[in-house]
Parts: sequence; structure tokens; C-alpha cells
Amino acid sequence: MTATLDTSKQREQQLIAKCRAGDRTAMRELIDLHKDRLFAFIWRMVHDHHETEDICQDAFLKAFASLNTFSSEFRFSTWLFTIGYRVCLNRLRRKRGTSAEVDFAVMESSETSDAADFVTSEEAGRVRNMVWEAVDQLSPPQRAAVLLFYRHDFGCHEIARVLEVPLATVKSHLHRARGRLREILESNTAADLSEFRNLSQRAV
Repeated sequence: MTATLDTSKQREQQLIAKCRAGDRTAMRELIDLHKDRLFAFIWRMVHDHHETEDICQDAFLKAFASLNTFSSEFRFSTWLFTIGYRVCLNRLRRKRGTSAEVDFAVMESSETSDAADFVTSEEAGRVRNMVWEAVDQLSPPQRAAVLLFYRHDFGCHEIARVLEVPLATVKSHLHRARGRLREILESNTAADLSEFRNLSQRAV
């Protein structure tokens, strides 16, 4: 596993070096490596397909325009998500007071579970949708922290870089978000919340 990660990081550094030299093929490969995860993250923040595409395109353009400032000390995805989050937050601030209807039909089902039978069941789908509908009611920073932690497997230190806040603030966001989600879910339904509670125990 370590060898795979090292190879992946080495390949990414090679692509970045080529991008800095103006290699368009390398740029396309780098985009292909990260576009799906970035799209899934931004879509969950704004709930609009066209705006998500707009924000992702803007994020990549900004990333490539300032590629010389990228430090190989960090993962490219962490840096890219940081840029994407800034663009997204600016859009949300401009549209404050408006709301968008969630269309689960266009949501990519990227979440995974150890219990395959449970995930594929109708009840599991209902509970999962209920959880993500509750996530939509969180503040943007809390929502971003939850999405990055649970759906994109970012560690708290990486989330702190993306959100540009102290590590303690990330932990506070996750703690408050879990409490808020529990309140929302328990006030709306008496259904089995075991999936959510199992998720909430992962963040320490």
C-alpha cells in the first residue's frame, strides 16, 4: 500500500513539473485524477450542477495559474480543495438567503460501507438520504468539514489546510456538526440511526 501511495505521489509530482512547463497533456491527466472528487464535494455544497461545473473549472484555472506557488510538502488534492472551497464560499456568501432543492438523482453515490447488504437495501438508502439531507442544513464550514472527513477521507490536519482554520476549529466543527445532525435527525424521525452513530464515532 505504501509503495502504491509513493508511486502515486511521485507520478503527481512529475505531472505538476510538466504542467509548470506548459504540458497540456499533463494538465488534462492531473484534472482527470481529481475532477470527480472535487465535483462531488462542490456539488454537495451548492446543489446546482451548472454552478458546480463553474466552480470546479474556476478552481482548476486558479490552481494552474498559481501552480508555481504549490508546495510538494502537501498533497495536490488538499491544495486544490482549498482553492475550490474558497471559490465555493465566495459564491455562497453572495447567494446568502437563497436555498436550493436537493436532487439526489444527480448525486454521485461515492460513499461506501462495510455492510454491503445494508447499503443496497431500501431502508439503508432512506436512512442515508436522511443523513445527507441533515448535512445540507449545517453551516458551510461545518458541512465542508463533514464532507471532507466522511466522504473524502481527509484527515483533520488536511481539513484545517483546506478550510484555512486551526486544527482545533476543525475538531470543533466536526463536534458541533455531529451534535447538530443528531438533533435534526432525532427531531425528524424515530428510524434506526445506527449508520450515523457509527460514522460519528470515527472522528476523535
